[in-house]
Amino acid sequence: MTEQQQASVPPKGVRRPAPGPKWMATDLYTLSHLDPPTAHNSAILKSTLANSLDQDLPAIYSSRAFAKFLALQAKAIDTKHCLEVGTLGGFASIWLASENPNLKVTTLEYNPHHVEVARENIANAGLSDRITVHVGPAMETLSAVLSDIDAGRLPKFDMVYVDADKENNWNYFDAAIKGCRKGAVVIVDNVVQGGLIASEDKPIDYPEYVAGARKVIENAGKDERVTATVIQTVGEGSHDGFLFAVVK
Repeated sequence: MTEQQQASVPPKGVRRPAPGPKWMATDLYTLSHLDPPTAHNSAILKSTLANSLDQDLPAIYSSRAFAKFLALQAKAIDTKHCLEVGTLGGFASIWLASENPNLKVTTLEYNPHHVEVARENIANAGLSDRITVHVGPAMETLSAVLSDIDAGRLPKFDMVYVDADKENNWNYFDAAIKGCRKGAVVIVDNVVQGGLIASEDKPIDYPEYVAGARKVIENAGKDERVTATVIQTVGEGSHDGFLFAVVK
């Protein structure tokens, strides 16, 4: 094959699959029964998504079913202080706080516009006293939060949710554990990447996401501070999944 012929061959790789119709239908059916419009926080969550989209935030928020799972997980372990890395428009934070009246959320967001929209959404939800948004690179703001924990100004994390730039998954995971109590839960979203983490094919889109997912999975498996597993999911978020770890 000549160099010109080689240049015309598209790169070997795969894209994540689009959500299947049965997956979407299942989400819509279950949500209609388990999270109906009459739910106590339904209106504010709907307005949060609408305002976020109106202000040009990307539609990469946690799926509705997964956001409620996070809120119920927080309830199950009686979470008082939750760290979220990656605020976007505040959808997951508002789910967590609105479902858990005694919960305070510390959430970290790099993009100033996202922070502005998130704070507006949080204020509209009446949750500004329980959700604190920090703006800036998450490793820097997380370091300041950990200093407050070390100084006794903040309680340790009972739960951590990481959904930010995927190449830094391990850095956030590793740092956050230092502020966790024994028995705390750490969840890292989007680590299955449509099955690409187990594929030898080169991803066409965002290969750094796959690399970041593999790194946090492989490092967590060797980390004696935690025990962890990965749960695959399908639905609004296509084929993906999350790392679920418990601090020893």
